[in-house]
Amino acid sequence: MRAIIITALLALIGTQDVRAEPIVPAAVRQTFTRTKLGGAWVQGLADRGTARPVTADDPVRVASISKLVVALGVMRLLERGALDLDRDVSDYLGYKLRNPDFPDARISLRLLLSHSSSVQDGIDYVAPFDQTTQAALADPKAWDSAHAPGSYFRYANLNFPIIAAIMERVTGERFDRLMARLVLKPLRLDACYNWVTCSDAAVARGVVLYRATGEVAADDNHGRQPVCPIKPSTDGSCDLRRWQPGLNGASFSPQGGLRISMRDLAKIGQMLLNDGRAQDRRFLTKASIDLMFTPRWTFDGENGVTGETTPGSICRYGLATKTLVTRQDGCHDDLFGDGIERVGHAGDAYGLKSGLWIDRAAGTGVAYFVTAVAVDAPLASGASFAVPDVEVARGLNPPRTGEGDR
Repeated sequence: MRAIIITALLALIGTQDVRAEPIVPAAVRQTFTRTKLGGAWVQGLADRGTARPVTADDPVRVASISKLVVALGVMRLLERGALDLDRDVSDYLGYKLRNPDFPDARISLRLLLSHSSSVQDGIDYVAPFDQTTQAALADPKAWDSAHAPGSYFRYANLNFPIIAAIMERVTGERFDRLMARLVLKPLRLDACYNWVTCSDAAVARGVVLYRATGEVAADDNHGRQPVCPIKPSTDGSCDLRRWQPGLNGASFSPQGGLRISMRDLAKIGQMLLNDGRAQDRRFLTKASIDLMFTPRWTFDGENGVTGETTPGSICRYGLATKTLVTRQDGCHDDLFGDGIERVGHAGDAYGLKSGLWIDRAAGTGVAYFVTAVAVDAPLASGASFAVPDVEVARGLNPPRTGEGDR
């Protein structure tokens, strides 16, 4: 892992405050097959304040991989008949959801999950607890005024608070608790959205996220539940007893707030490799897994934006899933550098890069994260991914940890 350390330090040159302390990134890489977890390798500290080393069992905020896990919950509700991918979501929300520039175009769950709904991140998608999703979406900046729903791909975090609001309205359950019931507990994972439903033991092992310049970016909770696990109300209060189903789908961060260890994330990958089976039980049907992974959008040169922040990094997208590798001008999504098609999702927030990727044909996969990645970290040669991201994804120069196969 010397290359990761060098990359992180080089990224600081010319941008770092000389008073800031350089930081060695924390990184975990967990491989797996359909039946077995491989030996994990780790680097760095989960918490610099206590000098606690990171392990493959420490939960971390995995950013947008959270979206893929939300889709698992949607698919479970779909299989139970509680949701329909193509129904006008206005029927679920209790108010008409429309792009104001295309008032006759219906918006469905299929469009929201595939980032083709015409919603865009023109407003803050992490809303105060007392702000309603409906009020947030009344802002014209939340909408792509140039493209009708279903006609254009634009990755937007804001799609997922809408999805969470729909899930809450249909079930009457708070999103974090609903995801625990539908997905996390059935898969026997000690994971959670915004910490509340994780065990005390998992909370105590949480990974603190640091920026490349050394300051804390998120989750410096000192081993305890955060005082307020959500973005407080505009008056600073944080009374979860005021929660109402579907009022604010952003509260528990469906777009990026999943805290999960790489060991547990790999178990989700194993379920996906096994076409919906986990612990010899059926979690989802193969048809649902296939539906999630089938690209709904493929870049053709003009029908969408090929990345959230880095052009060329997203060129095929299904239902909250990405597909690598796309052979199309303008696409540079060969994260692993081997030309092999993989499906899964990436994460990028608070200085963290993460990934859950499976090769369905080979029956193999990897779950990983690395922290303290600079915003302007150099991209790997031939790929639209930061060098530290690529190094950990590919397992370059892994240290020996003694964590064996399981």
